[in-house]
Amino acid sequence: MARPDRRTARTILGRLRRAYGPRPPRCWGDGVSVLVDTILSQNTTAANSTAGYRQLRRRFRSWNQVADAPVEEVERCIRVSGLINLKAPRIQAILRQIRADRGRINLQHLAELDDEAALAHLLTFTGVGPKTAHCTLLFAFGKSVFPVDTHIHRIARRLGLIAPRATAEQAHDLLKPIIPPADRYEMHVLLIEHGRKTCRAVNPRCGQCTLLRMCPFGKEQVRSAVGEGR
Repeated sequence: MARPDRRTARTILGRLRRAYGPRPPRCWGDGVSVLVDTILSQNTTAANSTAGYRQLRRRFRSWNQVADAPVEEVERCIRVSGLINLKAPRIQAILRQIRADRGRINLQHLAELDDEAALAHLLTFTGVGPKTAHCTLLFAFGKSVFPVDTHIHRIARRLGLIAPRATAEQAHDLLKPIIPPADRYEMHVLLIEHGRKTCRAVNPRCGQCTLLRMCPFGKEQVRSAVGEGR
């Protein structure tokens, strides 16, 4: 593949749309809700993080109640999400910090900040890394950022969009310039779906991949499979 540019990104997005359908941008919730949900999604499946988030919201009527509850109660609610000894105290500490800084548990002021300032603010919270911060800004505020999770990182390396040794953290800055701002939400969501259904970490379905013609990794996998079948 030639050096990746916006034309490359648009071709990828077009093929993903044909394979999985369009994904128009939508708001997933307010800033605090999306931030907490994304923290719960760390190192677990989407189903488990969603279940933990729903149990948390059923148990507590407000974020103030979550912030002030015994940590053991929060842990019980989010147990299905895993890493509860880390996630529960981190969530409570972040909620308390927001309240101390803003007078209430609300992140709506981030809507008025530019992308870099909003990102820098979220990264001040312990336990919030680049992926979590980018997801919060994309899904709660519609900022023109591009989050990179494990699926997108894997696909980008296989496609040759980033160097094989580029980290997920580096990938945020490497991929953002080649994806037009208006396409970043849809590209993020479709790449994750592609990673879950086709470009899997183990046993990728390269022969059925809509991006196969663009993918050096996939072409090699298919050649190897053909060679083994002879």
